[in-house]
Amino acid sequence: MRPATTLLALTAAAAFGGFAATAVNELLDNRAQAAPAAVAPTPAASTALPAAAAGALPAAVDGQPLPSLAPMLQRAMPAVVSVHTQQRVRVRNPFFDDPFFRRMFPQVPQERINESLGSGVIIDAERGYVLTNHHVIEGADDVSVSLADGRTLKAEFLGSDRDTDVALIRIPAGNLTELPLADSGRLQVGDYVVAIGNPFGLSQTVTSGIVSAVGRSGIRGLGYQNFIQTDASINPGNSGGALVNLRGELVGINTASLNPQGSMAGNIGLGLAIPTNLARDVVQQLVTTGEVRRGTLGVETQALDARLARSLGLEEGQQGALVARVYEGSGAAAAGLRAGDVIVEAGGQRIGNPLALHNYEGLQPVGAKVPLQVLRDGRPVALTATLREQPRSLDGGGVDPRLAGAKLAELPEAQRQQRGRGVLVESVASGSRAAANGLRAGDIITATTAGTVEDLPGLRASLAQPPRQLVLLIVRGNVQGRLPMR
Repeated sequence: MRPATTLLALTAAAAFGGFAATAVNELLDNRAQAAPAAVAPTPAASTALPAAAAGALPAAVDGQPLPSLAPMLQRAMPAVVSVHTQQRVRVRNPFFDDPFFRRMFPQVPQERINESLGSGVIIDAERGYVLTNHHVIEGADDVSVSLADGRTLKAEFLGSDRDTDVALIRIPAGNLTELPLADSGRLQVGDYVVAIGNPFGLSQTVTSGIVSAVGRSGIRGLGYQNFIQTDASINPGNSGGALVNLRGELVGINTASLNPQGSMAGNIGLGLAIPTNLARDVVQQLVTTGEVRRGTLGVETQALDARLARSLGLEEGQQGALVARVYEGSGAAAAGLRAGDVIVEAGGQRIGNPLALHNYEGLQPVGAKVPLQVLRDGRPVALTATLREQPRSLDGGGVDPRLAGAKLAELPEAQRQQRGRGVLVESVASGSRAAANGLRAGDIITATTAGTVEDLPGLRASLAQPPRQLVLLIVRGNVQGRLPMR
């Protein structure tokens, strides 16, 4: 009898473990939950003042009514919507790899549904276009939109751009309200703005503040950056919502808040919004081509330190992006840019380091003409470069036969900011030469026998003369190692 008793005990333990793991996973993976309803304060009857004695603002001063945002908000708020997403995730429970346990406990769910809540803005009522953040709808299997009038509509995904965090979805048009898009380039520090969204699941919430900064960049993990910074409260659930001016025009798409204690710690007056001018360009490309194409100068740059500055005859403390290589056939080559030049300004924006130049390039369309200010042999030189498109992915076999079967791609911008350089192995075909050499999807190539790898053009240029022995320096997860390619 003892073996039977032991089997029953193990079976009960396994079942309990499966139920517990599922419950914990459901608790941890629900990305957005509505905050509990606030408890109404209990009135202190003994200290209450008579209505006539209670302090109140007058209806008018000197015959003029007090200013209010209410009329503008009555027009704008119906254009701001709630975006609900659902993602089906398979539950991984090692006990249920065994058919015996699956038969004994068929009621245990094999998948769970993650739900999240964000915001969106109707920008075209006739076509039903809704602008939101990429991270709001990323990975979603189902997306629905709830309007201010109570209707809930299923949304169609039209396209998104991870690197600027902009996404476009469409809902059935009919009796919709849209927000007009303002010229965000005219915003100035100190302008009053209002944020509208659904923080913590509380629909149609309005906060106000001023523009704290424009052109904000240098924030790790947020892709290409040209943010509007505001002290209007932006909390979880506000993502994808509207930042409007006092005329009720859309000036930005709320996307993030900065808080060293984490997003759930609350707002501390450091909110970020994507300018409408940037969002407008992304939407236009998504509607016309379904993807976003970016221009590039076609240069490899490095940071300018004190030693390099002295060797180039520059003043100590000089900032800029030092051109280390100009790719053949690039816009930079056509403009006359040379290795050794130091780019200090692009398109009227100061360039303090290679990251600033890369960020600027990533926000420009293909064909843009960019005026450059460079230092050459210590003297200023003005150039104009036309940005050209670079492929976002390459067949590894076209770069080197030993990489055949691997699809290589540029790093997502958030990863590039964290790692600084590299090329992503997007996929590896089963049975290919790259697979036989041990290359895996998700690997990041940071260097080869021929030198460091900045990006796809850099990798292709460095392997233009294939080395006899090719060794890759890769990052896999959090581990760095060398991989010989045969």
